[in-house]
Amino acid sequence: MSETNVVLIGVFDGVHKGHQQLLNRAKEIAAGRPIVALTFDPHPTTVYAPTKVPTSLTTLADRVELLKIHNADQVAVMKFNEKFAAMSPEDFVANVLVGQLHASTVVVGKNFTYGHKAAGNVDSLIAEGRTHNFTVDVQELKADTEVISSSRIRTLVIEGKVEEARTLLSRPHRLDGVVVHGEKRGREIGYPTANLGNIEGQTIPADGVYAGWLTVGINFWPAAISIGTNPTFAGERARQVEAYALDQEGLELYDKNASIEFGWYLRPTLKFDSLEELLVQMKKDCDKARELTEK
Repeated sequence: MSETNVVLIGVFDGVHKGHQQLLNRAKEIAAGRPIVALTFDPHPTTVYAPTKVPTSLTTLADRVELLKIHNADQVAVMKFNEKFAAMSPEDFVANVLVGQLHASTVVVGKNFTYGHKAAGNVDSLIAEGRTHNFTVDVQELKADTEVISSSRIRTLVIEGKVEEARTLLSRPHRLDGVVVHGEKRGREIGYPTANLGNIEGQTIPADGVYAGWLTVGINFWPAAISIGTNPTFAGERARQVEAYALDQEGLELYDKNASIEFGWYLRPTLKFDSLEELLVQMKKDCDKARELTEK
């Protein structure tokens, strides 16, 4: 990178509407300069507070893709480890922003901090900009006067409020994983489900039934989604996330990469007195999911 760049800095988990405002602002002021989004992986709390690391709203791969969709020309991923965390604010500016990223404008949220023990803030960054010949553009992470944060969206998802989360993200919340073998009980009762594995560390919605979508490869199906332990059947079962692709038969999805997107919360997980009662409710769930996704 020999030319000067507009650099945005943040974790950008979820690339939500507030982050999108930053990216739109960068586009406004770029005047032909490339836009570089600097993000960090893993989350900084893995160093600062390892017992309080939040679950992620997006995988790193999705985050990079979304940043590029929303105006970033390049994405720089900085490995956040103890060595990086120990870097002084001055060294971060001189070595990373100026030396590596050739920043001529830096765009940050108003609560931005940087450097060892978060000693740097917006005011010190502006002062450093005068020394190193870059400007600082400070924005509040909000959309339509509403302040938005990744932690707020994370809480909404965990509470099952996926419609509210969808509004703040500007798209449905998604889990990415691999289809793994389950108990095959859904297949036995006429509702074969894709059981999503390899989702550790991602933000999983509350137990319940949802309407949304299942994506496997180039295939994208409306789906009824269940999260929970399936209390109608005897025996203990681990919590599972599974999706039934509406009206699809004979799908062979095991071991394939898959994504589940959550559009609407339908109902809580219930224990039914009989298989017949469960099947009646499952038909209602699928009808409702079909109606919502067709919209």
